[in-house]
Amino acid sequence: EYPLGAALSESTLAARLGVSRTPVREALTTLQRQGLIVIRPQSGSFVFMPSEEDVAELCEFRRLIETAALRLAHVRRRVQALAQMREAIAAMEAAHEADDALAYARADAAFHEAIVDNSANRYLIESYTLASGRVSALRTRNLSVSTPLRRRSNLAHRAIVAAFERGDLPVAEQ
Repeated sequence: EYPLGAALSESTLAARLGVSRTPVREALTTLQRQGLIVIRPQSGSFVFMPSEEDVAELCEFRRLIETAALRLAHVRRRVQALAQMREAIAAMEAAHEADDALAYARADAAFHEAIVDNSANRYLIESYTLASGRVSALRTRNLSVSTPLRRRSNLAHRAIVAAFERGDLPVAEQ
């Protein structure tokens, strides 16, 4: 709900959530470890604000992990991966029809998680998890501001599934 770079107040968050500041502070620390929050002493807590270089490196990391996961999922859990990817696409389409950008972003995340989870490689999954919060934050931001992007995204996901199903992994990776 907060834009990239937004200042976060422990007191405001605690009041909004109806909890004391202690669990809010603990949550912010957890989010900091995930790279989603930057805590600056004497300044406060802020939603992360990636530089262009950060975004480029994150995209490069994601491309490497997801293409490796796609190949492993095809060999190890093809049927399960296809079922989960199709389920995510159905959720994406329902969210698009309802003009619910947040639900669309969640379904998009589920699509990519289906690929990674079905790689059946715990180290690959753990590596993806390290960056998944930042990827999700960027995905949500991008998909929430652009209906045409959601349409293109849906078409791209359908193309991935079609190529994956017929075993054309180079096309699916593209």
